[in-house]
Amino acid sequence: MREEEQLRLHKRAHSLGYGDFLNSSPSVQSLRSNVPLSDYPTLASTLPYFHISDEYRLFSPEGAHLIICVHGLDGNAADLRLVKTYLELGLPGAHLDFLMSERNQGDTFSDFETMTDRLVAEILYHIESSGLNPTKVSFIGHSLGTIIIRSALTRPQLRPLLSRLHTFLSLSGPHLGTLYNTSGLVNAGMWFMQKWKKSGSLLQLAMKDSPDVRRSFMFRLSQKSNLQKFKHVLLCGSAQDRYVPLHSARIELCKAAVRDPTDQGAAYREMVHNILYPVMSASGVSLVRYDVHHALPPTANALIGRAAHIAVLDSELFIEKFMLVAGLKYFR
Repeated sequence: MREEEQLRLHKRAHSLGYGDFLNSSPSVQSLRSNVPLSDYPTLASTLPYFHISDEYRLFSPEGAHLIICVHGLDGNAADLRLVKTYLELGLPGAHLDFLMSERNQGDTFSDFETMTDRLVAEILYHIESSGLNPTKVSFIGHSLGTIIIRSALTRPQLRPLLSRLHTFLSLSGPHLGTLYNTSGLVNAGMWFMQKWKKSGSLLQLAMKDSPDVRRSFMFRLSQKSNLQKFKHVLLCGSAQDRYVPLHSARIELCKAAVRDPTDQGAAYREMVHNILYPVMSASGVSLVRYDVHHALPPTANALIGRAAHIAVLDSELFIEKFMLVAGLKYFR
């Protein structure tokens, strides 16, 4: 109701008695009969969130969009639930089909080859069992999960999906391993965990799985990266995260690597080139880097960098703002 109309009714109420006023104005009569009044002739949206039938979604003109979410080290299928929720909220009516990967939960200390086999089998089973024929395929990974995704995309079984790849969202992914991490405390903890768990994945992230750094898993993966197959590559990292170095999450050089005269430094610089050159050379591919800064209380978890590492999963404030302000458009 416009301000002029409200003022007019207010004056009329003063000039008439209460009973006469209620019976004199059509606008007041409509209010008493619970008929909504608005300055706009139509509703802002006719599609309520989460109340759209599956039958309606099947007729989405964009087709089915398969979004595969992969958790990180010692994680589970529910880790990325908030990301899923805000994608559904932000894209009402879209035919989104989520695969919350669970094959590796409980055993993320295995080597990457084993975890890749599990993820590939899980994706193929999901597509076959649901009878899905997606027009778009996107991946969202956290931490170690981003490496499993990149490894899976090199497998011949997933080759039919490469032409449908849409968006790759990396949340604190160690794409260059854990080299040149400045936190001695985290480095010591990772070394201890690798020895205690006999973890193949942590050994591979440290690029210690081969005497020759160029024969390590991470270096070989950089040589066959398929990130250029995506339309959008989104890299999120945080300087507050001590578990995954910022330069590794953003796939960029750091000062220590530039100054390193050893073979390890040269191999690291080659890895950055191997991953980024195909992406920068491909037409129609957008690469976006995000520096994330969280408002964290001064706790032990914040001190060692764990709080920022998991905040991209459990901070509703971050996920809501990131999706609604920046990330949502890349999943349309």
